[in-house]
Amino acid sequence: MEPLFITPIFTLIGTLIGGLVTFAVNRQQFKHQLETLHEAHKTEFMAEQTARYFLSHKGYTDRSFDVLIKHLGGFEEDELRKILVRAGAVREYHNDGTEWWYLLSREDERLVKMKDR
Repeated sequence: MEPLFITPIFTLIGTLIGGLVTFAVNRQQFKHQLETLHEAHKTEFMAEQTARYFLSHKGYTDRSFDVLIKHLGGFEEDELRKILVRAGAVREYHNDGTEWWYLLSREDERLVKMKDR
């Protein structure tokens, strides 16, 4: 090989190796940051997951706020409402003034059940 082509080839190889190393380091840092963030907000993540669990029950599309408070204890009422919204829930009030929540993703199923009543 002529010396004219050796320099660009080694430059290209060095650039590729440097790029791969940088990619691997950044990927590992991102993964660690994500785990740290998840751990720092574990209570909120678990509360959202639990809220989705109760609102995804096969037999019930709607849950009263009182039932949700009972099962998701330890939160102020407004904080629990924020958790429910982050979980994808929607609030409505029944004629008796009680507060009920359901998952927006289950609205079609909910409407069919209401129609059958």
